[in-house]
Amino acid sequence: MYKILSAEFIAPNVKKLVIEAPKIARKRQAGQFVIIRTSDNGERVPLTIADSNLDEGSITIIVQGIGKTTKELNAHEQGDYILDVVGPLGKPSHIEKFGVAVSIGGGVGTAIAYPTAVALKRAGNYTISIIGGRSKEYVILEDEMKKVCDEVFVTTDDGSYGYHGFVTQKLKELIDAKRQIDFVLAIGPIPMMRAVAEVTRKPKIKTVVSLNPIMVDGTGMCGGCRATVDNKTVFVCVDGPEFDAHKVDFETLERRNRTYKSDEETALNNYMCRSEEAMLKAANQK
Repeated sequence: MYKILSAEFIAPNVKKLVIEAPKIARKRQAGQFVIIRTSDNGERVPLTIADSNLDEGSITIIVQGIGKTTKELNAHEQGDYILDVVGPLGKPSHIEKFGVAVSIGGGVGTAIAYPTAVALKRAGNYTISIIGGRSKEYVILEDEMKKVCDEVFVTTDDGSYGYHGFVTQKLKELIDAKRQIDFVLAIGPIPMMRAVAEVTRKPKIKTVVSLNPIMVDGTGMCGGCRATVDNKTVFVCVDGPEFDAHKVDFETLERRNRTYKSDEETALNNYMCRSEEAMLKAANQK
């Protein structure tokens, strides 16, 4: 059992959880993840480690409540316990002094980009961050990014804050302005990562994406997380999660991620119904 030391919503349906996990905190590196299970019959969900604190022996994860398990996880509060937290898993980010390194986070993808941005800065890179959200309230970790990056650009789809447009448009502006860019890390929804890859393909800028496919065991045994990279099958949990963006077959990846869409919707609807029934029962007992 893993104790939750703190829990707070930092955006609509997005919660930051600090979890007591000293062994993972000591070993984790940028780009790695954990797999969490909330109950004996619960599914296993991969979540990137956003940060760690060696003094208190904790790791930080940021969870967007979309499906049944992530909403169930976000219902946890400080002092609650999580059944399983396994990690660190996956290969760490490849960090070196590239020169000018741009970290791009779309929505909750910013939480995944953040630890790598920290590592890139420590390696001596000039770091730029482009973070985006649907609107101002969905922009996360702006202050944290400003502490570790030389420049931070915020974009919103509706123009309610920062640059009016997508992260890809801001990246293209920088490239068109002849800004030196030696490395790009892009993390977010598959369409966004694919769009970033297309923006950087022609100017031949080294670009890496972090993939988050369906995953079960996290050790390469089940094959559920397989993806196609450079026309070869890879297992994201052990071969990644980061890959050359210009070699990823995004179409196949997106199609595989929709495999259990109807089952996920059914599970979410059942969970929401049970939650509403529990709330009504509790209200009637008062």
